[in-house]
Amino acid sequence: MHGVTTTDISTWAAPYASGPVRGAVDVPGSKSITNRALLLAALADGPSTLHRPLLARDTRLMVQALTSLGVGITDGPDSLTVTPGPLTGPAAVDCGLAGTVMRFVPPVAALATGTVTFDGDPRARERPMDQILHALRTLGVGVQPAARSLPFTLEGTGQVAGGTVTIDASASSQFVSALLLAGARYDQGVDVRHDGKPVPSLPHIAMTVAMLRQRGVTVDDSDPDRWAVTPGPIRAVEVDVEPDLSNAAPFLAAAVVTAGTVTVRGWPKATTQAGDALQWILRQFGATATLDSAGLTVTGPDRVVGVDLDLHEVGELVPVVAAVAAVADAPSYLRGIAHLRGHETDRLAALRTELERLGADVSETADGLEIRPRPLTGAVVRTYGDHRMAQAAAVLGLVVPGALVEDVATTAKTHPAFVDAWTALVR
Repeated sequence: MHGVTTTDISTWAAPYASGPVRGAVDVPGSKSITNRALLLAALADGPSTLHRPLLARDTRLMVQALTSLGVGITDGPDSLTVTPGPLTGPAAVDCGLAGTVMRFVPPVAALATGTVTFDGDPRARERPMDQILHALRTLGVGVQPAARSLPFTLEGTGQVAGGTVTIDASASSQFVSALLLAGARYDQGVDVRHDGKPVPSLPHIAMTVAMLRQRGVTVDDSDPDRWAVTPGPIRAVEVDVEPDLSNAAPFLAAAVVTAGTVTVRGWPKATTQAGDALQWILRQFGATATLDSAGLTVTGPDRVVGVDLDLHEVGELVPVVAAVAAVADAPSYLRGIAHLRGHETDRLAALRTELERLGADVSETADGLEIRPRPLTGAVVRTYGDHRMAQAAAVLGLVVPGALVEDVATTAKTHPAFVDAWTALVR
């Protein structure tokens, strides 16, 4: 397992690349898969083992949440074994800043007997939760007070009737996934209808559906904006967790901005991870991307070209994509990402502010960013406690002498060894 090596770093001098960056890297397991697998294992009909899971802040918060509810989770050699047990309170769940914890765990905690309280980091209290809480109340779960986000308390009775619920998931696909993950254990299952602007990050819902079906759960997603889960058992399975492809973004971007070549080993041939879109995104900047038995290899162009991209489905990649766009030879337009204003930080405002701090010319639009490259100079780049902002700043540091990254330790949210891996690749 990767160890946390960045917790005592406050302001980090991002390594500058004097020439093309070349090398091969491994990235840790997928956060999205690990946390879904942990939660499904907690509801399964027997013990499950996760091989090569991510062990980072977000996944440890999920482990703590589930164990506080009575689930048995033990460490093995590069594995976690989950033994379901009766879900009971009282329990207190610390969500940190993890959207998968604050949104996925309440529909499971509703199946517990007793009181379960939820809270998290100060910024987590600002992240949208109202649709999940509305859905749980509609399904008959007691939620106090009449809150729209953290903190709140669930009064579990040991069962949830389930049924049909209509929500507006335009702020986050996690609202849908959260209900689907627990829905098979509801008496009537769950039938989730979306009513609103288009749901972002649909690959994440596809991941949820695929993982449910792997465990024998029947999911009907044949109609647009509707997902129905049939009640029934969730089969225990062994899981090989894929590498986290979103965490590969800064490493592959290093090749693009320095005209280098970087391989991320273990890239799956087929996946539901949104990060797989890096293959086509980086090609738009003029790079080449080749997937073979060695992994995904990206070679950067002699000049980075400007792009016009709709990133509605892959919002988590936007900070690194914006960093690459800031060193292009022409303006770039990133669209379809208004929902990023409700992520770990307001990512659109944060990216505009920090890219401008380095010298770029950036405008926020109603649903994205316009980035007009200009010569960049060193400065302290703030990260707002957001791991993706820190990764983006590291990419810019490759080509901007004197770039300093505030609180690079926030990368431990999903990649505890990021600084060591980054430094080894660059140097």
